[in-house]
Amino acid sequence: MLQENDIIPDFELPATGGKTFRLSAIRPQTLILYFYPKDATPGCTTEAEQFREFAEDFRKANCIIAGISRDTLASHEKFRTRLNLPFDLLSDTDESVCNLFGVIRMKNMYGKQVRGIERSTFIIRPDGKIAHAWRGVKVPGHALEVMEFIKYTY
Repeated sequence: MLQENDIIPDFELPATGGKTFRLSAIRPQTLILYFYPKDATPGCTTEAEQFREFAEDFRKANCIIAGISRDTLASHEKFRTRLNLPFDLLSDTDESVCNLFGVIRMKNMYGKQVRGIERSTFIIRPDGKIAHAWRGVKVPGHALEVMEFIKYTY
């Protein structure tokens, strides 16, 4: 499982807007990579809206935001359009990047064990190292917490 100061190997995933996201292509910017369970669910909608609220502040701090889940690009496109998100969503249908970051977990849902994404956020510095990791994220106030980390660290 990747931790702070670990170097992230380069990866690429399909992204909204007909793009391909490649980690090495975004340098020298800082990446805010947030993993979320599912498009258009209440918690994931709120989380995306909160990151949208701070998108301009992150941009001014030379940061790129990207959300990532196992949903399809078609699902991501609808979700992004409906919420008017100013950042891309990445589709990890084969779970390769989710597994790299160790965010797939067994979770309880309505009394049943299900395999899914543990809500997590990673700050990846321009040198490709993890600057900070939040695992088991609770949505309320999380985007603000990430913004404060960026503001006081960079």
